[in-house]
Amino acid sequence: MSKEFISSPYLSDGDNQDLSIDSTLATLPLYSFAADVNCLTIEVVEILEKHSKLPGVILLDQGKFVGMISRLRLLENLVLSEQQNLFLEKSLQLLYNYARTDVLILPETTPILVAAQMALRRSSELLGEPIVIQSEAQTYQLLDIHELNIAHWQIRGIETQVRYERAQVQLIQSEKMANLGRLVDGIAHEILDPVGFIWGNLSHISTYNESLLELISVYENYLPQVPTEVLDLKEEIEFDFLKQDLPRAIRSAKSGAERLKNLVSSLQNFCHIDEVYPKPADLHAMLDSIVLLLQSRLKSEITIVKEYGNLPPITCFIGQLNQVFMNILSNAIDNLLNQAAYQEFTKELWGDRQRFMNYKPCIVIKTTVFSPEPASNPETLASRWISITIADNGPGLSPSALKQILDSFSIEKRAEKETSLAVSYQIITAKHGGNLLIRSPNRESSSELELFPNIGREFEILLPLV
Repeated sequence: MSKEFISSPYLSDGDNQDLSIDSTLATLPLYSFAADVNCLTIEVVEILEKHSKLPGVILLDQGKFVGMISRLRLLENLVLSEQQNLFLEKSLQLLYNYARTDVLILPETTPILVAAQMALRRSSELLGEPIVIQSEAQTYQLLDIHELNIAHWQIRGIETQVRYERAQVQLIQSEKMANLGRLVDGIAHEILDPVGFIWGNLSHISTYNESLLELISVYENYLPQVPTEVLDLKEEIEFDFLKQDLPRAIRSAKSGAERLKNLVSSLQNFCHIDEVYPKPADLHAMLDSIVLLLQSRLKSEITIVKEYGNLPPITCFIGQLNQVFMNILSNAIDNLLNQAAYQEFTKELWGDRQRFMNYKPCIVIKTTVFSPEPASNPETLASRWISITIADNGPGLSPSALKQILDSFSIEKRAEKETSLAVSYQIITAKHGGNLLIRSPNRESSSELELFPNIGREFEILLPLV
């Protein structure tokens, strides 16, 4: 056979980028060396002898990939074979049929950490075999397993350093939050005590008021001739108005005391200090508490619509999940308030009032339980999930803004600068085994935005029901 069926060996240097936790196989040095299965075995052996670092050869049949023989497997079979000369003078196909083994084929976009784990899952006799890397152009190259292992340990070192730095930052932040939580909880407790006295006494005051008014009514029935001095006093204190307004004043005071009590309770729940193990919690009560704390920012223009489903209690870290709800709802409110400011500017500058006439800023909170479609690996999925969506009808996200948010979820970006959404993503994924999804139906730039009720942003929190 002619050597035109054998490509010249070539070693690529990868993309010359520094390794990171998200680095893929395309960043590693890859060997290009392919031969047709009809080539003589001795021709490939001669090339392997000249290039000692070649890990093997890609086998092609009329230009199509059929398999791979590693250097170790090829030479091992030649040495052990009693008919060595027979194999050398025959085609590669004969040797391949004799020495065929399972080949690990991975796309070049596979993360190095994932590839290393898959390589380690192979049987012991295959652990030293090279990996076949498939490019997007459907070409095939070889990755020496030693190059993969070195890159794997380098990335593990980077990951360990990043985790250490994050752990230090989180330790300091957690201590600050714990101290703040204790301080707020103490203040809230001091507020709740007098509120409790007020609330309890108002109930008695309401009963006393009804009893006194009933007593006065009985007196009036039995004293038809009311003394002038009593009539003058009733007129001076506006008794008829007082009789009608006093119950209303007591009800108003009770309502204020109840609101203050709920607000302080919500503050205590928000500053909840999580223990080592998660606890069952009512997600609807948690969401209501956060909405109550944010009530002062909502103003009268922003409407909160709650579409709650029937949710069972879910085991979670209450304080951390409260922080997630606070971050996402605050983000939605900021989006709507920024749009309100844009509207006012547009109205004043251009007098364009018709454009925003039917627009009502709104945040919709929806909860539901669902079962996902059967996946390729159902063992890793919970049978039921809780979905919490928080959507606003403000401006959507541009592609660059959405990419920036998603990029901030990576470990490197979080180490550089932790945003509220990045912290939320970490809490949902790492602490609760869930996911945080972001959708934006309208991704036009702000200068081209047209406001309609169906545009905006939607954050979906997925939590497994274990």
